[in-house]
Amino acid sequence: MSNAKLWGGRFQATNEEWVDSFGASISFDQALVLEDIKGSLAHVKMLGATGILPEADVSLITEGLQTLMEQAKNDQLVYTVANEDIHLNIEKLLHDLIGPVAGKLHTGRSRNDQVATDMHLYLLKQVPLATELITKLQTVLIDLAEQHIHTVMPGYTHLQRAQPISFAHHLMAYFWMLERDKGRFEDSIKRIDLLPLGAGALAGTTFPIDRHLSAELLGFSKPYANSLDAVSDRDFSVEYLSNAALVMMHLSRFCEELILWSSDEFKFIELSDTFATGSSIMPQKKNPDMAELIRGKTGRVYGDLVGLLTVLKGLPLAYNKDMQEDKEGVFDTAHTLEGALTIMAGMIETMTVNVAHLEATTKQDFSNATELADYLAAKQLPFRQAHEIVGQLVLFCIQNNIYLADLSLETLQAAHPLFEADIFTVLQPETAVARRNSYGGTGFEQVKAQIHEAKALLA
Repeated sequence: MSNAKLWGGRFQATNEEWVDSFGASISFDQALVLEDIKGSLAHVKMLGATGILPEADVSLITEGLQTLMEQAKNDQLVYTVANEDIHLNIEKLLHDLIGPVAGKLHTGRSRNDQVATDMHLYLLKQVPLATELITKLQTVLIDLAEQHIHTVMPGYTHLQRAQPISFAHHLMAYFWMLERDKGRFEDSIKRIDLLPLGAGALAGTTFPIDRHLSAELLGFSKPYANSLDAVSDRDFSVEYLSNAALVMMHLSRFCEELILWSSDEFKFIELSDTFATGSSIMPQKKNPDMAELIRGKTGRVYGDLVGLLTVLKGLPLAYNKDMQEDKEGVFDTAHTLEGALTIMAGMIETMTVNVAHLEATTKQDFSNATELADYLAAKQLPFRQAHEIVGQLVLFCIQNNIYLADLSLETLQAAHPLFEADIFTVLQPETAVARRNSYGGTGFEQVKAQIHEAKALLA
């Protein structure tokens, strides 16, 4: 095989080196080497089964590909920009091993369907990895939640203290976000589980190939029904990026809370030294850098998603060179997502919850105000009227630098005679949490039931 381009028969001039470098994708698509060889092994087996290639050629090509597979696994292959991409690099390396018969491997296929097949195989590997890591993080959340069912903390809306809740209830909110994330990934498998191979450049092939056999050999449910769609579809990659972006958004929201909670202003938790860093100038600092990085890398994943959508939005059918830009963002997101989920699980598993401080904060605010309103409403006072009465009591407390639990029964009954001595039990944060026993609520028994349900899902 000469050093000329494998597609260069009709060309009289060659590209300059910098042009080759700009157009080549081998610097990043070498990540698909195992998928590419796997696809070629199935393709040549199909070519033999259909009689398109003689058995001797099939055996020689298969042996060569298996040798390259072992070398790839041991990181022994050397790629060149001159051969542009992983497909032509493998074909050249195969030619160096077995001679001109290597050229028969490309019978009945194109790089267009080949690269699409590689990406399908890649994501069929990445999606289960993502769901596995999500499950590990969910397990960590459940374990910590079980330890803190009766730990009471302030619940927030608008980042203002709202009502006391179980710390476990707060943790479990993220469990259910992740459960939806996992479901989206799992659902996406059926759209990744389609085989482009055999679609050719865009129109299929004149050779009597068996695409269903190729699908069976590679573990796909079925081939694409339309050859144009097969080579131009990147929906499955967009969906992967979209699903990953949602996971990162959820992790970023949690990281924002960890960052706040670990500050001196909150002091709700302390992160392990393993997941924090210091300052080069301020000796006292302990910075939640890993949480901040996950928060920051969320933007990176969003960028990968928007980047691919932008690449695809104006493309006519079928394949266009623009689609070479579909890979780096997917590879980057896969790497980022794996790291973020792993780090997140470690941070949650090793952090210290400042239980006494958490519970003390619920006694120094007005997050129990709703208890007063509900108390009156339960005695058939219209809730809007109860709301106004309690609002006036809160204002009185603010003006006198006290809290609702500090009010005397006489003061409460002056506001409304329906208040009785049991109101002071109702005002306790633990009571406020325990009483919210509606399904999905923060009541301790409901949180226990929620954790039981979550465990059953993971099991």
